[in-house]
Amino acid sequence: MKGVHRVLHGAAALCLSVALVGCDMAPRYKPAQFAFPPDWKGQGVIRYGHPDDAAPRADWWKDFHDPQLDALEDKALASNPDLQATAESFTQARDVAAQIAAHLYPQINGQAGGEKYKSSAHRLWRGAGSTGPMYMSSEQYQAAATWEPDFWDAIRNRTRMAKQSAQQSAAEYAVARLSLESEVARDYIALRGFDEQDAVYRDSIRYYELAVHITQMRLAGAISAGIDVSRAEAQLEATRAKETQILASRDVMEHALAALTNTAPAAFHIAPRQAFGMADVQPAAGLPSTLLERRPDIAASERAMAQANRAIGVSRAAFYPHVTFNAATGFMDNGFDLASLYNSLYQFGAQAALPLFQAGIRRAELQRSWSQYREAEDHYRSTVLSAFQEVEDGLTNVNRLRTASAQEKAAVDAALRTQTMTMELYTGGLTNYLDVVVAQEAALTARIAYVQVVTQQKQSVVELVTALGGGWSQTQLPREKDIRPFKPLQYEGLRHPKPVGGIDTTPHPSDVDLTRMPAPSLSSTTTPAVSGNVLTR
Repeated sequence: MKGVHRVLHGAAALCLSVALVGCDMAPRYKPAQFAFPPDWKGQGVIRYGHPDDAAPRADWWKDFHDPQLDALEDKALASNPDLQATAESFTQARDVAAQIAAHLYPQINGQAGGEKYKSSAHRLWRGAGSTGPMYMSSEQYQAAATWEPDFWDAIRNRTRMAKQSAQQSAAEYAVARLSLESEVARDYIALRGFDEQDAVYRDSIRYYELAVHITQMRLAGAISAGIDVSRAEAQLEATRAKETQILASRDVMEHALAALTNTAPAAFHIAPRQAFGMADVQPAAGLPSTLLERRPDIAASERAMAQANRAIGVSRAAFYPHVTFNAATGFMDNGFDLASLYNSLYQFGAQAALPLFQAGIRRAELQRSWSQYREAEDHYRSTVLSAFQEVEDGLTNVNRLRTASAQEKAAVDAALRTQTMTMELYTGGLTNYLDVVVAQEAALTARIAYVQVVTQQKQSVVELVTALGGGWSQTQLPREKDIRPFKPLQYEGLRHPKPVGGIDTTPHPSDVDLTRMPAPSLSSTTTPAVSGNVLTR
């Protein structure tokens, strides 16, 4: 009868344990829902439509139709060391999640050992003629197990926090990837802008060399004064100095692209060309709500808020008893008859600890957890606001700079006509050379300003695409069940985990080769030509 009672008591205790395990102390998580304005202030680009309308694609830079840019982006994504380091951070976050999840299961350890002892023949209490043993041997092996039943979901909430932290790391990897793509595109556009400025300067230098020749001829014929020659030469040398500065800036930008593509600057060179040779891209945006699903930084901020919510559950669980079960069994003998039941040993027990008085430690921790959650919620709201601001800024810059480039082009045309007419008047002796210098300076300034505006306009397209998420989607985040980096019984292939969320830490063959620059694809790109004093497109 006593045996039946023991069985019933054990079954009742087991049922109680099962019932208690799974008492989630974390509050119900519900991300903040924001009210959006009825419309946006974008200049007719943002519109309400299907969520997939006009969403940038993952390889958005290919819309520029520039093979060299395509090659640079591919090389940077494959071998950039900073991006790969971010991928390793994600792997480490996955391993941390696996470590914490392991505490949900019993921890079992095995032990085996053997000892042999000899005592002194003259030890205390050993009388003369004693026949007591002087030697003793002991061989034993045993197994021990400990288990902490997760009655209050403290371990589960820590596990969920760790998995959400890994998801946050995956989103941060997407932020780093998008930032790298954007930086490569902006730097490449800046380099092509320097190329076009250099073409303007070289064209102006040829024109100024002709002007110097004309003034020298007029001086030789006693038609004009020597000051005209000095002004023409000063203008020529000043323009040559400006071209040298542009070439220096181009070299620095080329070095930056080399570093981004994992190439030593000494082994990296992009051939110059006279104009951008890039397609005019005008991205569009859809519903404001879809922006929250496209931005990896918003996803990272939301995952941080989810972790803070789980931390509240961990703090609440500290108010309840902390229970641990342990058991050990094995065999011990002074020989090798270890499997005998007579030589067996075991122990088992349970421990429950409940802090009775800690002067407010647990209450302070709980209050801090609630404050951290509200802080994470505030950061999330700030990230969303910054995202909308960046989109609005991008829309404004794309549209305004497109208008400004057209205006600058008109200014260039007018300045070049003035330059031509002034030189003709000077050659005919109808004006002085100072008017020629003023016209030439105005023409050069207008042409450089035009190139700079076009450069900024193309870079603003990159910034807008980046603000829209660059083709990323929240669906690319790895699921919590896929975070674990290895299978339960996997002991091989642990050097590199199986990729999830498109994040692979397997080294690329070109990682250690710093002497190979990316080669552009074989598709051709039409390069605008320079005709006379006007850059034709």
